[in-house]
Amino acid sequence: ADYVGNKKSFLKFFCYLGAISCIGLFWFNIDYLWFGFLCYFLALIGFWASLVFYNSYLPDIAFPEQQDKISAKGFSLGYIGSVILLVICLAMIMFYDTFGFEDEGLPTRLSFILTGVWWIGFSQYTYKYLPKGNKAEKKLTRGVLFNGFKELKHIWIKLGDNIRLKRFLGAFFVYSMAVQTIMLVATYFGIEELDWGEQNSTTGLIISILLIQLVAVVGATLTSRASGKFGNIPTLIVINIIWMAICIYAYTVTTPNQFYVAAACVGLVMGGVQSLSRSTYSKLLPEHAIDTASYFSFYDVSEKIGIVIGMFSYGFIAELTGDIRYSIITLTVYFLIGIILLLRIPKALG
Repeated sequence: ADYVGNKKSFLKFFCYLGAISCIGLFWFNIDYLWFGFLCYFLALIGFWASLVFYNSYLPDIAFPEQQDKISAKGFSLGYIGSVILLVICLAMIMFYDTFGFEDEGLPTRLSFILTGVWWIGFSQYTYKYLPKGNKAEKKLTRGVLFNGFKELKHIWIKLGDNIRLKRFLGAFFVYSMAVQTIMLVATYFGIEELDWGEQNSTTGLIISILLIQLVAVVGATLTSRASGKFGNIPTLIVINIIWMAICIYAYTVTTPNQFYVAAACVGLVMGGVQSLSRSTYSKLLPEHAIDTASYFSFYDVSEKIGIVIGMFSYGFIAELTGDIRYSIITLTVYFLIGIILLLRIPKALG
């Protein structure tokens, strides 16, 4: 994308791939099992790959002093949008008879179509205003793939020479292992470890998800303001300390109300760590960098590899001890290492 200079075309391709694959999940059932798996697989590729190009636009559309605020606003609008769509889909499923459906099966599957259409529809506003890329667009040739890998190799060498960027990427890689793992296993923890009593566990988990998303809006905004006052790295260190405290608290959680408290705390720091990590990485890029997609590809790959390692360690410790609470408490080690690595970043970022 950087070599050819058509970053927006790549963003569109992966966005449409993800959205259309999501729509294909309408047919995900036992009769079309492999088709459903294929759609799920392609939807994930479309989503994660599109984020590389989406994130890389941050340094293109905002000056460094604006990037914390813009990053926070982007995540906040995303959280709000996801809540609106989730509520619409849940209303359609839970009150299916009001909408004229015989059971909840069809509206559940229709939610995939609605999600894909929502995804495509709202992206059009973005495509209208974003630039194509940072370079003059070149013609596609047979050597584009080879030249693309040369571009990545060039950026990898630059990363090694940029001590602040390299150390931050290392810190992000470690603490994102724990962050992404917690985000993925939170509902599983709620199902397996809590005594819901007379309260429906599904309803409780839906409330938790909505709570996390809404509080995350506040978290992203507050973190943006804190970074402006105290600096990016000190703010990230404090956020990691709060994450450690949440893990320790989660170890003691046994009731739904305690789980809601933990969910609210997760939402607060989830919004903050996601938005501020992105803007910090963006602000640490070399001045006037034009290969932004290549730079952010390493950022996103670090996050994805972190998910694999984090989930593996979570499952391994749970299997070893027979208790997933020990897996949660062990995640504090990743946050602690992340804090140590953040402290090693030279104090040159405000």
